[in-house]
Amino acid sequence: MKAAEIRELSADDLQAKLKEARAELFNLRFQMATSQLDNTARVKQVKKDIARIQTEMRARELSA
Repeated sequence: MKAAEIRELSADDLQAKLKEARAELFNLRFQMATSQLDNTARVKQVKKDIARIQTEMRARELSA
């Protein structure tokens, strides 16, 4: 997910995306622990998406 896409989302959508990304990261970690994960780079992508979402949420909080 690109930063520009994140900026266009509403606050409720950001919360939903954050919850979704955290759940995905949780599942990816389990798959990695049980050696079922094929694309290990996906873990890094999801972590960066979480950081982007949190950054945008914080920026909105500070500007409000």
